Amino acid sequence: MAYNKNNFYKRVIKIQNIVLDLKYKDEDITYKEIYWEYIEPKFNISYRTFSSYLGINAKRELKKLQP
Repeated sequence: MAYNKNNFYKRVIKIQNIVLDLKYKDEDITYKEIYWEYIEPKFNISYRTFSSYLGINAKRELKKLQP
């Protein structure tokens, strides 16, 4: 079975949804606060990776992988 990035894109979508929900509830919260309080403890990724994940259009890429 060949490797694909389904799980990677699903994880990126989860992180993006967390950020969207928090930014919707509180517009004054910064990305660094979101990262340190919610993302880093749960997903154990660096801030640089977190920033990269926010720039990925994961929903579109996941649709491309679906047959």
